[in-house]
Amino acid sequence: MKTSKARNALGRYGEDLAARRLTGAGMTVLARNWRAGRTGEIDIVARDGDALVVCEVKTRRTGAFEHPMAAVTPAKAQRLRGLAERWLEEHGGAPPGGVRIDLIGVLLPDRGAPVVEHARGVA
Repeated sequence: MKTSKARNALGRYGEDLAARRLTGAGMTVLARNWRAGRTGEIDIVARDGDALVVCEVKTRRTGAFEHPMAAVTPAKAQRLRGLAERWLEEHGGAPPGGVRIDLIGVLLPDRGAPVVEHARGVA
């Protein structure tokens, strides 16, 4: 139980940093942890100009098994595209700028500031 609580807190912290990064880049966060039933969840939905951005956030401690940016597999990308479709169905269709899937990787070192990487259009 304790490890899942710690992992949830770690993920929430990473998502807070990611949301701050997106708003700092001039985007508007529309939703966080948006759920589509059993299909899954979008970590952050944002607007970047006239584009909708579906953002996957991966947070890892330094020395973790894999770099956070390696976490979006083709299957995960497909699932994110499906979730984006569901979002659009429920929120009035595609914006003029279309939909983009971004990934934010948050690396938490033992010491020092977190490293936040933003990759646009990963899928």
